[in-house]
Amino acid sequence: MNLAWDSPWALWLLPLALLPLWAEPAATRACAWVPGMPRDPISDLLRWALKAAAVLALAALVVSLAGPYRAEYPVERTGKGAEIVLVLDRSRSMDQGFAGNSRGKAPTGTGPEALAYYARLQQARAGDSKGKVARQLLAEFAARRGEDRFGVIMFSTLPMRVLEFTQKEEVIQAAITAGNIGRGLSDTDIGLALESALSYYDDRPYTGSRMVLLVSDGGDHISPDMREHITERFRRLRVALYWIYIRSTNSPGLMRDSGEAPANTDTVPEYFLHRYFQQLGTPYRAYEAENTDDLQKAIADVDRLENLPITTIDTIPRRNLSPWAHGLALGCVLLLLGAQ
Repeated sequence: MNLAWDSPWALWLLPLALLPLWAEPAATRACAWVPGMPRDPISDLLRWALKAAAVLALAALVVSLAGPYRAEYPVERTGKGAEIVLVLDRSRSMDQGFAGNSRGKAPTGTGPEALAYYARLQQARAGDSKGKVARQLLAEFAARRGEDRFGVIMFSTLPMRVLEFTQKEEVIQAAITAGNIGRGLSDTDIGLALESALSYYDDRPYTGSRMVLLVSDGGDHISPDMREHITERFRRLRVALYWIYIRSTNSPGLMRDSGEAPANTDTVPEYFLHRYFQQLGTPYRAYEAENTDDLQKAIADVDRLENLPITTIDTIPRRNLSPWAHGLALGCVLLLLGAQ
């Protein structure tokens, strides 16, 4: 049982629990002719039973004073899932609505194309923000994957480690919901966010699939030194990368159109970052989400792909056993009161 004690010195008081064995009822002492009475086996049995209850009550109280508990211990679990770090963009643009299928520049004039464009744009702005919808769908994603271990990072200018790896669903849901508080900053640094996400796997045994799930609505230019550092760590730690790119209004997307200048590949942050991720040398998938349906399909695809065998070590927390001793003592005392 891995039993331990907070105050083991209290166990030296256990011999005091034997005192009821020498106690005699007051009625017995008042009668002068008890030895002359015939033996009654049932009365003798009842007398010893009540004495045993008194001994047990005192012993249980002494044990409770010693503070018994079951120490924490590790348990190995095997299932299907992954170790997933959710990297959620908390920039100010995530508080805006979806692009609403409005890729490219806004059309001019008042023709049907322009009217349809502005109707989609107005509908997107009137709905929930990208960040709110993303957190809601990610919460459902985490709830479906009970055997995964999740870590959560929120980032804008700097990454913030909200949650270390855990399988506790209530804690995971609370960490994802925490992104609803306040407003984000205007800048983002995806390089620092990815570096912080990879640090989750440092000094951890490789027990199954590993994945960083980046949810962001913008790209970023990462310095050459940072790119080299991130690439080396992705390969060494064997971590897959999934990027759910949530397009904002008039955002360029992840791929350069055929009519665009080739120089845009290096100057447009989204193009640059997507091409860099493709050269990481580790499993990589990118999804473009222009609306809630696209986002839901992307998360469903991630759910389908990352479902390989995984072995995890879970820690069963410490359990206080004093209430059991209190309950036993209470039961014995109530029995004695009833007999009285």
